[in-house]
Amino acid sequence: MTQQPVRQHEYEIVDDLDALLAALPRRIASPVYELGDRHELLEIVLDLGRRPEARLARRELELSDLEVTFDDLQYVVEHVGEFGDDNRAGIPRTLHRISAIRNRAARVVGLTCRIGRAVFGTIYIIRDIVESGRSILLLGRPGVGKTTMLREVARVLADDFRKRVVIVDTSNEIAGDGDIPHPAIGRARRMQVPTPTQQHAVMIEAVENHMPEVIIIDEIGTELEAVAARTIAERGVQLVATAHGNTLENLILNPTLSDLIGGIQTVTLSDEEARRRGTQKSVLERKAPPTFDALVEIQAWDRVAVHDNVAETVDALLRGQAPRPELRFTDDQGELRREAAPAEREGGREDGRLAGREGAAAGARGLQRQAALGTGGRMLRIYPYGVSHNRLEQAIRELHVPAQVTRNLRDADAVMTLKNYYRRKPTPIRDAESAAVPIFVLKNNTVMQMQQSIASMYDLDVHDPVEQAMDEAEAAAQRALTSEERVELTPQNAFIRRLQHQLAERYSLTSRSVGREPFRRVEFFRERA
Repeated sequence: MTQQPVRQHEYEIVDDLDALLAALPRRIASPVYELGDRHELLEIVLDLGRRPEARLARRELELSDLEVTFDDLQYVVEHVGEFGDDNRAGIPRTLHRISAIRNRAARVVGLTCRIGRAVFGTIYIIRDIVESGRSILLLGRPGVGKTTMLREVARVLADDFRKRVVIVDTSNEIAGDGDIPHPAIGRARRMQVPTPTQQHAVMIEAVENHMPEVIIIDEIGTELEAVAARTIAERGVQLVATAHGNTLENLILNPTLSDLIGGIQTVTLSDEEARRRGTQKSVLERKAPPTFDALVEIQAWDRVAVHDNVAETVDALLRGQAPRPELRFTDDQGELRREAAPAEREGGREDGRLAGREGAAAGARGLQRQAALGTGGRMLRIYPYGVSHNRLEQAIRELHVPAQVTRNLRDADAVMTLKNYYRRKPTPIRDAESAAVPIFVLKNNTVMQMQQSIASMYDLDVHDPVEQAMDEAEAAAQRALTSEERVELTPQNAFIRRLQHQLAERYSLTSRSVGREPFRRVEFFRERA
């Protein structure tokens, strides 16, 4: 372990709690002032017909013996800002967030008043990366402090380094409610987003209209936002953002956001290259440079794991190697310490993280198998969404693997769905992504497609019949080029035969179909001079 030479560190916290309490009815606000541990207050919950409740870090308590009335709720609504399409409001120049629950008539019947705090000094643990000018992606579970750190990054870059910083603030979480941003962002400028669906458009507008050197974004969560982030990075703008997911491995398994780390594609290797690598012919590879240069997994306010080179880490993961981020944390004396992660991680899935095991197979099958199974050999439970249960059970039986179909998403080790369902993002798919459950997307609801996905989980060698037929045709073409003989292929249907004839044309070979159905087949040969 090596010690980073920094001075003892302290945080400064500003919560503007008085502004929130002033927006509450007096009988609800008064007990809060009497709390000795109100600095640990997380939120105040007001539900119609129930007693008001305060939730603190270590306990919960009721604030009044009287139940919340419509008048109480209306009092709060009138003393905070306007509610947007996301049913969120705030208090101008504070970081507090008030979220509404409405009945069918759109009348407010519940409020969650979340305490917003500006914590100064949170980025000391990654300050060197921020100063480097590289693009940084922050990951971590909800409530761990991603937005707090993002806000501090904006202030430091704008005030200490005098950079032109623009914040794309989707729900006013970074710079607070109202037209005047919270002082916690310093000189940084803030662009508000009318509705969450327009975040990607505002991201591009920020680059095109305001000449920023740095753009700050909270919660990249859609494919359009991922594309916009890549566009920003390619224009040479430093990008600092958060995204859905706890770890880098979560992004690799998330088709929507994998573009942030370069995107993943399946590559078919030649026989010689596969033997040289010691892998199967179909492997996963990164298809482009990552949008972000560095990635930080926030484990706690004072503990992070840093992937200093995202490209190298992704490449290593796709080869079945366990990532080794740099761990940074604050010791009891407030000093920053750094250490390398262990060379290996124990098998099993922990906090949604992939298990890195010695000898893990490289490529798609090895990676997905580790994600879905965690520990080798145990029963894998697959939750089918929009997929035929009977066909899935047939696929499992024919492969003779220890797997079973589950009808409860909470019990699932993997989810299998169709592409059209995945694009719509129904609730079960969103829940699976949030829980870091691997999702396998099928093009068609066929047994073969299901078997290919299951085979990838177990590192089995199951090929698409089209792929097998074309591999055979490739080998036949090579033989026909180096000999005078006619090379006959195995019988195939009309579609595959047409693909094989096209392959022959690319090799400048003559081809013809011979025999009768169902034994009609293609043969390759060279025309004699």
